[in-house]
Amino acid sequence: MMYQKVIKRLFDIVLSSAAIVVTSPVLAVLSVMVAKKLGRPVIFKQERPGYKGKVFKLYKFRTMTDERDEKGELLPDEKRLTSFGKKLRSTSLDELPEFFNILKGDMSFVGPRPLLVQYLPLYNKEQARRHDVLPGLTGWAQVNGRNAISWEEKFKLDVEYVDGISFLFDIRILLMTVKSVLKREGISQAGEATMEFFKGTKGEENE
Repeated sequence: MMYQKVIKRLFDIVLSSAAIVVTSPVLAVLSVMVAKKLGRPVIFKQERPGYKGKVFKLYKFRTMTDERDEKGELLPDEKRLTSFGKKLRSTSLDELPEFFNILKGDMSFVGPRPLLVQYLPLYNKEQARRHDVLPGLTGWAQVNGRNAISWEEKFKLDVEYVDGISFLFDIRILLMTVKSVLKREGISQAGEATMEFFKGTKGEENE
């Protein structure tokens, strides 16, 4: 509990502050490139549930255009995701603005990934436990398949992290993340721009 409440938060503040300073040139260059290739705003903001389900605004570099059909509705993700956007995602460079979420205390470096707000009522009691810790820039599920595994597997790994959270576990995940990013593993599910929408676990009542 001491690690989760105090040490982990201190670690996040120090590391995110340093990361923002070190990556500031990269952030500046990417901002210009995103504006030129995908348009403005360069930062994609979306409400996501955090600790105990409290909603916050997640920051990422945008990776898709705002192309719409004749009715004015946005085209499917796979049609708006450009080759440049795919490169940002495959290298995880689109995630760099989340350093500011970590500094603010919305997120941690390690924890279950913050998903869509619309999923909240779809979790069963066990799956909902993923919100018992701060969401993370990376997590146990991300280094064990990321978007290539099923939702049920992902949530099982998230809960394993909640039950086993520790300094050594976090270091292990961070080291595995470096390897995963370099290998560009599990970026998307087969046939999807990222992963299919979660519709609840079949055969179970959701909380």
